[in-house]
Amino acid sequence: MTTEAAAKETTGALDTEVLSLAARDARGLAIDAVAACNSGHLGLPLGAAEVGAVLFGHSLQFNPRAPHWINRDRFILSAGHGSMFLYGWLHLAGFDLSMEEIRNFRQLHSITPGHPEFGETPGVEATSGPLGQGVGNAVGYAVSAKMAMAKFNTPAHEILDYHVVALAGDGCMQEGVTAEAAAFAAHNGLDNLILVYDSNDVTLDAMAVMTQSEDTAMRFKAYGYDVTTVDGHDMGAFQKAFEEAKAADNGKPKLIIARTEIARGIPEVAGTAKGHGEGGAKFADEARKGLGLPADEKFFVAPEVRAYFEKHGEQLATQYQAWEKKYDAWRNANPELAELLATALAKSVPSDLMESIPEFPEDHADATRGSGGVVMQSVAEKMPMLFTGSADLFGSTKNYIKSSDDFNRDNPSGRNLWFGIREHAMGAICNGAAYDGIMRPSGATFTVFADYMRPSIRLAALAHLPVLYIFTHDSVGVGEDGPTHQPVETCSGLRVIPGLDVIRPGDAEEVAGAFAAALQKTDGPTALLLTRQKIPLQNGIPVKTRREGVYRGAYIARKETADLEVVLLATGSELQLALAAAEKIGAGARVVSMPCFERFDRQPAEYIEEVLPAACRKRVAIEAGVPGLWSKYVGLDGRVVGIDRFGLSAPGGTAMEELGITSEAVVRAAGEL
Repeated sequence: MTTEAAAKETTGALDTEVLSLAARDARGLAIDAVAACNSGHLGLPLGAAEVGAVLFGHSLQFNPRAPHWINRDRFILSAGHGSMFLYGWLHLAGFDLSMEEIRNFRQLHSITPGHPEFGETPGVEATSGPLGQGVGNAVGYAVSAKMAMAKFNTPAHEILDYHVVALAGDGCMQEGVTAEAAAFAAHNGLDNLILVYDSNDVTLDAMAVMTQSEDTAMRFKAYGYDVTTVDGHDMGAFQKAFEEAKAADNGKPKLIIARTEIARGIPEVAGTAKGHGEGGAKFADEARKGLGLPADEKFFVAPEVRAYFEKHGEQLATQYQAWEKKYDAWRNANPELAELLATALAKSVPSDLMESIPEFPEDHADATRGSGGVVMQSVAEKMPMLFTGSADLFGSTKNYIKSSDDFNRDNPSGRNLWFGIREHAMGAICNGAAYDGIMRPSGATFTVFADYMRPSIRLAALAHLPVLYIFTHDSVGVGEDGPTHQPVETCSGLRVIPGLDVIRPGDAEEVAGAFAAALQKTDGPTALLLTRQKIPLQNGIPVKTRREGVYRGAYIARKETADLEVVLLATGSELQLALAAAEKIGAGARVVSMPCFERFDRQPAEYIEEVLPAACRKRVAIEAGVPGLWSKYVGLDGRVVGIDRFGLSAPGGTAMEELGITSEAVVRAAGEL
């Protein structure tokens, strides 16, 4: 850390007198908000009030008037059920979060929802609530920071030196995703990461002793963390631990265990499991009196607390202005880097991304995972902020960026992340990098293991994060590995997540279109499902038609040459089977390649009618998976050739035939309509 950066760690001596008042008022805001709606969680906001006072009233680097400042410290509330902790401190710190919104806690259309939601509330860095996700997100933020610092800092101008802070509780520490992400962070030397563990020995159902007896400090020391334990109600002790953690660039992430009393301030439930939720709200009046809050004024903030945070905000603004001068000097000295950073923050994607991907030779015959590996090299060259990773499967998922090297503690500029066998952490870490908004993350594993990361995928969709998932080995075509690795239900399981595009391309040119479409989408995630088995190029269809057809979700792959009699629909490796079936059926058969339901459903009604004329109710779909979701396209009169059971261990082609995924089955189904 530079001398200048170290000097910024504090705005002066800790004013414990006024910050104690601020902690009291933050407790009062939480009590009043939860009591008003008779819903919410009081335990963390009351128990960690002194932690919040030190962070938001003294030690975090941010500017409430510029909440997206790229060099702010990122604070993530992993224990998102304690959302009034975050809302209360954001309000006091001067973010654009009015007292009216605090009063509207958990009400319809307020920006103070039950759990923090990214993009809804100024100062909220991540959508949190599912426990442990915030820890993984914080690790992703820390990865993004390391990459960005390596990319944009210069010897003359260090414009990025921020830290990532996550507040987690006992529940977060019990979740497996936390263990995965924490181990990854230590292995990769993310010393810009500070985890604050609100350790109060309570979970929702009971005291934590019912479910845990581990020594958490020793666990994290074994991972490779610097670990400090303090009294979380002693602001001086916590401040010292926190600022030492920020100052220590020693290759180790930091864990501060803050021992606290849950629901402190409500004696009837403090220190018990009843203090976790809204159980203490019925004692609101007594609690407010005990805290010294005025009986006749709810949602009270003392004038001296207001004055303190106004002054603190001015000090933070002064630091921000000093940084702006440094940034201007950096920008003038490094115009190309400045343009790249601006492009990244704007989520701009090259307009010629599709055209930059070379066409495949006509004799190309490979698995779509292999074709995806080829396409990855082209898009990585055009998008230098794109990184990729794999859950110990680079050799199988084929998404390694060959023009770069590996990200690790010694090389933060590497664009290939080795996540290890940690699919859930991979999802949460990719989300964290996407929240940070500088890098463009992607991660890969086998399709069947998407369920290990499903909570992270769901949150990426909810938060509109542009994460790219590369899922290979997408069907029973996996073959000999058998039903444990044959994801018959996974594709449909992903399709039901709102906001997630699921693309299953039918040949190498559709793969090119799929990558381009996924990266052009900046308001949500995309999952690419790719084959293990080789499939041919569909050279009878123009390259442009195939690529642009993926953008629109579906297109006519084979046009009938007589009166339209039947429409055959297919995705992925089954496209070749639908085309073969159409040849057997004759001139009245149309084939529609439908690699992405979600993109097709967003098309204008005129295009949907052009591809799937309502007048033709004779429709057959084929996909090597569960058939249920196809009913919206084939209707009550149509048929689906699919798989309503788990797979079996046999060579891929044999498994397909045994399970009825053949062109002959399509012909029979059409004939039976």
